[in-house]
Amino acid sequence: MMKRSGVLFVVSGPSGAGKSTLCKNMVAQVPQTALSVSCTTRNPRPGEQHGVDYCFIDEPQFRGMIDRNEFVEWAEVYGKLYGTPKRQLEESMSEGIDVLLDIDAQGARQIMKQFSGAVYVFVTPPSLEVLRTRLYRRASDSTEEIQRRLELAREEIANFRSYHYLIRNEDLIQATKDLESIICAERVKTARLDTEWLKDKGLIEDKALKENSTIV
Repeated sequence: MMKRSGVLFVVSGPSGAGKSTLCKNMVAQVPQTALSVSCTTRNPRPGEQHGVDYCFIDEPQFRGMIDRNEFVEWAEVYGKLYGTPKRQLEESMSEGIDVLLDIDAQGARQIMKQFSGAVYVFVTPPSLEVLRTRLYRRASDSTEEIQRRLELAREEIANFRSYHYLIRNEDLIQATKDLESIICAERVKTARLDTEWLKDKGLIEDKALKENSTIV
């Protein structure tokens, strides 16, 4: 069997783009994938569960985790704190599990400084009008809050070239297929695999294995 370490897939995009739904679809459909559960000081939205969607903690707890350097990244977004626990990522990836990190653009920029081997995917709505409709239908934010999210969305989308892949989430079925294709392709990149089995099975000589260069 070809052994490899897990891949970190950073899935980002504006609030309401559908990145959370896409990540949940991957965990349900693609074996050996897991969601990174972030910590936040905001209140749960209807239907959200502690430890499943987020770990909902108070601000003193969050600040304590910052002081102990327990986050890979953290940020204040719309007046609330969000952070990605370091231990969960490291343990899952060491076991060969691909981790999907559903995160805002501010957090993604911090991750980019630390994880050059991660895969960065930006999810965008088909239009700003569709995004506005989705945010209103969610019925979890005030009109003023929605307007702030729309203004921030423009700024975030303008930086899409910072990511490896761009998914237009107009049709959820197609967007899900797109993200699954990205995961499957990244899993079999030669740079990510332990290719010693080629030598062990007599498919390639040891000298050739060492001399072979990898296209990144």
